[in-house]
Amino acid sequence: MKLRIGLGYDVHRLKEGRPFWLGGILVPHTHGGDGHSDADVLVHVICDALLGAANMRNIGFHFSDKDPKYKNVDSKLLLTEVMAMIEQAGYTINNIDSTICLQEPKINAFIPEMKNVLAPLLKISIEDISIKATTSELMGFVGRKEGIAAHAVVLIQK
Repeated sequence: MKLRIGLGYDVHRLKEGRPFWLGGILVPHTHGGDGHSDADVLVHVICDALLGAANMRNIGFHFSDKDPKYKNVDSKLLLTEVMAMIEQAGYTINNIDSTICLQEPKINAFIPEMKNVLAPLLKISIEDISIKATTSELMGFVGRKEGIAAHAVVLIQK
């Protein structure tokens, strides 16, 4: 068995009036991620971590923000394509650990729904997906409520 670890990191500005997609679900809030796609920062870091673990570059390499095909695309579709690439290379996911850095809204109540949406796409159990949330204690762009950041680590095996 061959084990590989991947790390993902992403940030998006928060913009008033944009839908706030996070972990594959629509979270009620006045501001949402500003990006070429739906700006789902959690799905993006999971994609990047998976691609990195498999030595397949990053999400921007495969899904360019210059390509109109991906304008406002549902990031779950990107994750589905990443999973197909991972599986074609002979990998399966062991587990995912992620952290969302966001001042507001508080998202702990939404984490079970995120896990329920992501687990079938990732083809793993909800017990193998860790999603944590934290603030930045009012410091930096996250603390000023200007943006959102996320980190993810994945373990895959062949």
